[in-house]
Amino acid sequence: MSTRPARGGQNPTMDQVAEAAGVSRATVSRVINGAPSVDAKIREMVQRAIAETGYVPNVAARSLVTRRSNSVALVISEPVRPYSASFLNRVFTDPYFGRITAGATDALRPHDIHLVIIPTDSSDHHQVIRYLRQGHVDGVLLISSHEEDTLPRQVHELGIPAVVSARPASPIAASYVDVDQRLGARLAADHLLSRGCRRLATISGPLDIPAGQDRLDGFRSYLAGRGFGEVPSVEGDFTRAGGEDCARRLLAAHPDVDGLFVASDLMAEGALRAVQDLGRRVPDDVAVVGFDDSSAALDCRPLLTTVRQPVEEMAAEMAEVLMAHIATPGRLPRSVTFQPTLVIRDSA
Repeated sequence: MSTRPARGGQNPTMDQVAEAAGVSRATVSRVINGAPSVDAKIREMVQRAIAETGYVPNVAARSLVTRRSNSVALVISEPVRPYSASFLNRVFTDPYFGRITAGATDALRPHDIHLVIIPTDSSDHHQVIRYLRQGHVDGVLLISSHEEDTLPRQVHELGIPAVVSARPASPIAASYVDVDQRLGARLAADHLLSRGCRRLATISGPLDIPAGQDRLDGFRSYLAGRGFGEVPSVEGDFTRAGGEDCARRLLAAHPDVDGLFVASDLMAEGALRAVQDLGRRVPDDVAVVGFDDSSAALDCRPLLTTVRQPVEEMAAEMAEVLMAHIATPGRLPRSVTFQPTLVIRDSA
């Protein structure tokens, strides 16, 4: 194999790559555009020639051939919650969204696929749909779970490949990746009982989303199976401020609570502040277990015992499932469920 350096300071051309590899220009084009019909040895020869000549494919021209943008949208669709300062403030400060972004980016980067982050609430769904319809991205990773959100169905009806970050609240034929939420709540309940807690309560997540419902149901059903009757609960919103407010209301109504399951680490951080402000010791007077194992768990004092969901791995799996849908249009929807684990620290 021989190589020909670029002349006159110009970038190497596809013809030079073809000459260096000893193949036709059409074969080089098929390799660059990922055609599966090219022999593996020829593909390797072309790829070596590309590296040796320093040829850089024209992305715009390649997109015309493949009809792909090599970009994927991460659409974060969230309702406005009572305690949230602003929608964007929550999106960019909640560790969950950062972990999703990191996991998806790590999975997409080796494939030269860019991630476009699009936060949205119900007021600008039409702008998101218009952007997706115009073909700016090849697929969608969608974070949406509340019952009244119409975006998952709208994306589904567009026919663009998409994967949802949790079991959809409304039934649609879409792929999704989730964690076993009920099992996670059962792990929390079992741990609190093993510590000797007998007056248990919970701050749930929003009850208009499956995760909030499942964590509450899992906690209550496990305790019911162990002979516990009504378990006090207050509905939270997955924010620190919401967790603090809920804990104050819960302990005012049930001052004898000695074990508290909080359905997110951010809420647990706020709840710990409320418990301690009320003069209760953690974990001696009130043991507290969170959910997520996010960076917030390590910001808590004492350090938070929590249920870990492997968010980065889940996001990477979402990206892999999405790339499979992009590569093979018409694939049947697929669901993947990860297993949670309990991380024991100082709060329980």
